Amino acid sequence: MADVRRRLRVNGIVQGVGFRPFVFNLAESLDLSGFVTNTSSGVVIEIQGAAADLDLFSLRLCDEVPPLARIVSATSEDLRPRQEAGFAIGASVNAPGTDTLVSPDVATCDDCLREIRDPGDRRHGYPFTNCTNCGPRWTIIERIPYDRPFTSMAPFAMCPDCTREYVDPRDRRFHAQPNACPACGPQLWLEDECGRVTGEALQEAAALLAAGRILAVKGLGGFHLAVRADDEAAVTRLRESKRREAKPLAVMTRNLAGCRQLAHMSPAEETALTSHAAPIVLLDRRAGAPVAAAVAAGHRRLGVMLPYTPLHHLLLDALAEHGIDTLVMTSGNAGSEPICLDNDHARRLLRGIADAWLLHDRGIVRRADDSVLMVPPGENKPVFFRRSRGFAPVPVPVLLGDDHRDDPEILAVGPHLKNTICVLKRGRAFLSPHVGDLENPQANAFFTETVTTLTGLLECDPRVIAHDMHPDYFSTRWARELAEVELVPVQHHHAHLAAVLAENGHAAPAVGLILDGTGYGADGTIWGGEILVGDAAAFTRAAHLETVPLPGGDAAARQPWRMAVSWLLREFGSDRSRWPALPFLKRHPVPEVLEMIAKDINCPVTSSCGRLFDAVAALTGRWDIAHYEAQAAIEFMALTTAAEVAEARPFPLTDEPLTGDVIPAAGLVRECAKALAKGIAAETISARFHRTLIDRLAAATVAVASAADLSTVALGGGVFQNEIMLAGLARALQEAGLDVLRPVELPPGDGAVALGQAVVARTFLRMRA
Repeated sequence: MADVRRRLRVNGIVQGVGFRPFVFNLAESLDLSGFVTNTSSGVVIEIQGAAADLDLFSLRLCDEVPPLARIVSATSEDLRPRQEAGFAIGASVNAPGTDTLVSPDVATCDDCLREIRDPGDRRHGYPFTNCTNCGPRWTIIERIPYDRPFTSMAPFAMCPDCTREYVDPRDRRFHAQPNACPACGPQLWLEDECGRVTGEALQEAAALLAAGRILAVKGLGGFHLAVRADDEAAVTRLRESKRREAKPLAVMTRNLAGCRQLAHMSPAEETALTSHAAPIVLLDRRAGAPVAAAVAAGHRRLGVMLPYTPLHHLLLDALAEHGIDTLVMTSGNAGSEPICLDNDHARRLLRGIADAWLLHDRGIVRRADDSVLMVPPGENKPVFFRRSRGFAPVPVPVLLGDDHRDDPEILAVGPHLKNTICVLKRGRAFLSPHVGDLENPQANAFFTETVTTLTGLLECDPRVIAHDMHPDYFSTRWARELAEVELVPVQHHHAHLAAVLAENGHAAPAVGLILDGTGYGADGTIWGGEILVGDAAAFTRAAHLETVPLPGGDAAARQPWRMAVSWLLREFGSDRSRWPALPFLKRHPVPEVLEMIAKDINCPVTSSCGRLFDAVAALTGRWDIAHYEAQAAIEFMALTTAAEVAEARPFPLTDEPLTGDVIPAAGLVRECAKALAKGIAAETISARFHRTLIDRLAAATVAVASAADLSTVALGGGVFQNEIMLAGLARALQEAGLDVLRPVELPPGDGAVALGQAVVARTFLRMRA
């Protein structure tokens, strides 16, 4: 039977993940001839042989891909057979029009881990060991195609042994671009303020940590600040020097056994911890867990991750000799600046915080913060708090239709807080790693750098820019300063709704229950407790939480007592003799805030659910000041559990859950204040507040869905990172017969807004066309 020849074009995560050697070995096993090569638009395979063998090749190509590979699309065309012997791996071809997906950084695989712990292996103790199944990707790549000359490994010429591995298609290091060994690769050293420290770097670093010193550790996507997690004084000193008064710190522990000592784990949480992405997982902390109270005071959950680089593994192995299994590993920055990227930057910025620096000479091309997620009780799917290292920039699967040929490339520049950006290209949504809060020049520069990086790697020059409606956000101002682009403003909560619908593949209109801190509303007020009806094309504001003044604007988020005063004024009036006698009122200049409200001085109106949480938390007197975003709401939630909320008695409210288009809330604040004045414990107040608010929001949402004749509800906004609100509202709405959609691939909060902006802009352009 005559041979046939086919050309396959494969797109997805197919570079730097062992895909070409997999193709080579598969073709050889079927006795096929041809070649495979990397291009800027994916992998091209030409195969020749019997038709049945080619069919089997195509089937196995999709079914047996390497663990890190992901095929998004594959096309086939017939070619004329030609004389050819054997199968080969061709050189990479660079051409414009990049369509290849860049792999994120990948945690150390078991094979590499065995090598660095084997005294007989040539990579024993080598902290930069990697292969095609693990190691740096996103953080070292300069441009596509993913080949060594285009990475920060370019300065390191491979030795003969590494070269033999690199060119052997049967070796797991075939074309592993960061491949290296102690003879030819990056080197590690330890410095203190006086210069390089003599001795073995890892052993000396472990000794410093064991003694309670603070160590700056250069990692994959930036620096960590490390300190032993069981040393109260050391953790407190880190907090003070880093100016991080209260926000919880993450810990890294040596292995799963260490995780089990710290926290309770479900199978789904264990799967997340040990995944290729190796994120921080928020676990239910055990009573008496061997960590300092200062690590995460006021929180039931503890952020835990496993080592994800050989350097981490070797450092924790060295610490085990001192009887230490767990380190605090927090972002290597000062205040709210982006994490340090290079050695000189870390030496300057972290001086006065770190006692020593564990450095190396492999460059970090771009930052990637650790990803953070939680697996709600009884579920298998995560809730992201931050989608970054290990996940980005893999495109998020979204419903965008089938024909993308005429769609322009779109850049969505995201929100002000928890910023990410999104590039929509050829029907795929590429979200950047976490950028953060755009509140200082350093963060703004990182935002601009991220735009340049993502558009550069994707070889696109978007002429359509989607942005938030808020005129004063840095991202909005940046977009408006661009020349020769079309701007598409997108309302913040509409973007939340569109993101959830797109991620879940829901194209029809739905009800959106969007609860967050603040977002600029279409009417110029500050929204945040919204029930919307719509889709990516348009929306209506069907209902919202009762509005109150936001005294001092953003200052009210930093000083929750201001919101408590605003709500007390709404319910009890200006005669303070009628107010419940709550101790917190004596500690603050309440008359000044009342005057601000009376004269409408910097008191925008808000329907924010997040600020409602702040107000009730502040009534307890425990959270006068918020040292990080939503601290009062988060720690108020931690006073209770989902089980306690389910059993709690709702407060007796006389008004209806929905009055016109308003969801009344002043009565709920009144009942909380009266109960606290009677001496009821804050823990009980938290449980009853959650229960009452869940019941009220669920009833209002069901009413809106019924009026709109819709059966699907999308949950979005940062309040849904509150596991009690998420579980309680999802259950109540499902029991009412509604289908509930929630984010899974992206955070419920502002980390998803850029996706929603991009989808809304694309829909707008299609409708106009």
